[in-house]
Amino acid sequence: MSKIAFIGLGIMGSPMSVNLVKAGHDVVGYNPNPDRVKPLIDAGGTSAGSSAEAVKDADIIAVMVPDSPDVQDVLAGEGGVFDSAKQGALIIDFSSIRPDVTVELAKQAQEKGFRLLDAPVSGGQAGAVNAALSIMVGGDAKDFAEAKDVFDAVGKTVVHVGPSGSGQTVKAANQLIVAANIQALSEAVIFLEAYGVDTKAALEVLGGGLAGSKVLDQKKENMLSRSFEPGFRIELHHKDMGIVTAAAREAGVVVPLGSLVAQLMASAKAVGDGGLDHSGLLRGVERLSGRKSD
Repeated sequence: MSKIAFIGLGIMGSPMSVNLVKAGHDVVGYNPNPDRVKPLIDAGGTSAGSSAEAVKDADIIAVMVPDSPDVQDVLAGEGGVFDSAKQGALIIDFSSIRPDVTVELAKQAQEKGFRLLDAPVSGGQAGAVNAALSIMVGGDAKDFAEAKDVFDAVGKTVVHVGPSGSGQTVKAANQLIVAANIQALSEAVIFLEAYGVDTKAALEVLGGGLAGSKVLDQKKENMLSRSFEPGFRIELHHKDMGIVTAAAREAGVVVPLGSLVAQLMASAKAVGDGGLDHSGLLRGVERLSGRKSD
């Protein structure tokens, strides 16, 4: 099995690193907050004091950090992966970032003797914990095949979708669909409650028809109980919707619904809901309907 360095042990990265250990890989992790390394250590992995220390002997380097500047810093920053890893190492970036940034980083990686796959994930914290993530992978097909054992340890649906940047493009489309679904579900819940319907029963029957979706299945309890413990934070989905709208503009296509949902996501962040799960968009519908409850 591979020697893997895992940089970024947050809500998603921590359970992913643990699942890699469970699959038999030798995993060393690094996170700026050392407390986040404990689950990996408890599972049998090890910790490093810096990303440079983590990657120095690694065959595969996994990255899961919040945004494009973070990935750029981890890979191309002073003392980063490009400066510290051994030649030929395979870098798998599980982060969700701008496609154009991925393309540029892939070029830099190749020039410096590395290989880079962009492999953003979907499925939230539950998918990460249960090794059931959907993973959309961009990059060289041979590198994708080489990473199969890694992907199989953390994901359930893993698809090579094209050259570098393609994974990030597909992830942007994923975030557009998910955001629109969450907003529609939020509106439906408030609509049903306004009429005094047994909302739980209503969502059960809706879930069995054409209105059913994984968003409904996974987020209905959050909305019914008004419990928005983050599985995927609004502030991160806000970032992703910025990627969607910018990439759409660059491609010369229109995303009218996506642009509207992006504004609603921005509003949620602006009023202080950024740290909540993205199902917390429900609170925005409550506010607009004059039904807000804190």
